[in-house]
Order: sequence, then C-alpha cells, then structure tokens
Amino acid sequence: MTTSVESDKLREVAREGEQIFTDLEEQLGGDHEGRVELGRRALTWAQETFGDGLTVASSMGDEVLVHLVGTTLHSADVFFLDTGYHFAETLGTRDAYDAMLPIRIRTILPRLTVAEQDAEHGARLHDRDPNLCCAMRKVEPLNRALEDHEAWVTGMRREDAPTRTETPIVGWDERRGMVKLNPIAGWTQDDVDRFAAEQDVFLNPLRQSGYASIGCAPCTRPVAEGEDARAGRWSGTDKVECGLHT
Repeated sequence: MTTSVESDKLREVAREGEQIFTDLEEQLGGDHEGRVELGRRALTWAQETFGDGLTVASSMGDEVLVHLVGTTLHSADVFFLDTGYHFAETLGTRDAYDAMLPIRIRTILPRLTVAEQDAEHGARLHDRDPNLCCAMRKVEPLNRALEDHEAWVTGMRREDAPTRTETPIVGWDERRGMVKLNPIAGWTQDDVDRFAAEQDVFLNPLRQSGYASIGCAPCTRPVAEGEDARAGRWSGTDKVECGLHT
C-alpha cells in the first residue's frame, strides 16, 4: 500500500519528468526522428527512475509501443488484459511478441469468466451496459495489474480521440496515485505507419482487414476509408473510452 509520503514523492517525480519531457519535446518533437527519439528517451528515463516499479500496458492493438519498448529497454514487464472477448488475432499477436522480444508478458484475467458474467448479469452485457462490462473486464483487472508498481506506460496518442488531446509524455495518474508515461503521445498516424514500416514491426493481422483501433471483438468493427480511426469502437453509441484512462 502506498503511503501519503510515498505518493507525494512520486507526484514530485511526475512533475519533474513532465517538465523534462515538455522541454525535450520542444527540442526534438518537430519531426519523425525526433519523436521516436523522444519516446525512447522517455522509456529509458522511466526504467532508470523506477526499475522493477515500472510496468507497460498493452492491448496488442498498440504494436508500435510494444516494439519500441522491446527494442529500447533491456527487459520490460508488459501486461495484457485478456477480457475473454479478444479476437484470436489479438491473442496471437500477444504470443508473437512474447516470443520475439526481451519482454515478460503477464496476462491478467477478469475475476469472472464470460460464462460467469453471463450467469450473473445476463448475456451480452456489452450490448446493454458497455460501461459496466468494461469496468469488470478491463478497469478492475488493470488496477490489479498495477498493484505494487510506481509507474505505468501506455500507448495513448493525442490524435486518438478528443479526450486525449492534452496527453503529456509524463504525467500523474490521480486515480491510482502513480506516474503515467505516454512515450508516443505526440506521434501522428504517419509516425506510427512510418515506424512500423522502417522497423519491420509485427502488426496485428486485423490491420489488413481495416481495423484501425482494436478492442474486444463484440465492440469493434473495421472502419471505412476516411472514417476516424476510433469510429469502429462502440460504433453506434456515445461511448468513446473504456475507462482505463478516464
């Protein structure tokens, strides 16, 4: 359990880190190479600062983040939230990265299986109350995955959604009392595509079928040309976030 004194110290580290990388982004963030370098520096700083207290969240729909982590850090703790609703291609991507890179992937499961959730709340809860479904199958497991850590890394980008436009490279997770790093926050979609091509990043095969933003199978569809990348998430509803970052 984190004490208030420990939390205050971490908060101060977050403030210092935010200033460091705000300044660095002004210096390096003007082009693709600079933004990639900024991401690598943020990860290196985080590992040097937090050591085993650092963990990385990945849905295997943020493949460039996993590749960046695995080719920057000498080792890394990565966790994957297995909601029970993932596409087979997403699970295969997780297994591929576990084999390819010097990272340790922890798979975190919800407390209830899909069958147990159906018995308790009724079938297809994701259609009737997607917020509750996400809370049980994503948010609660995430909180368990972050226990005993001081900082976590995400693949959030400012371009992802209107709710993410102010995402810092280093920030403070008020809800969980820990440091939150977003090393590719400033990357554009062109940066993502170029990095993937130049670094030969292994991509989730769903990319080839038009899935621009990949989540749980019942709540994700391919996007049409010209559509926003996240238009395929919770399509037809006003839901835009699963709750992990809000």
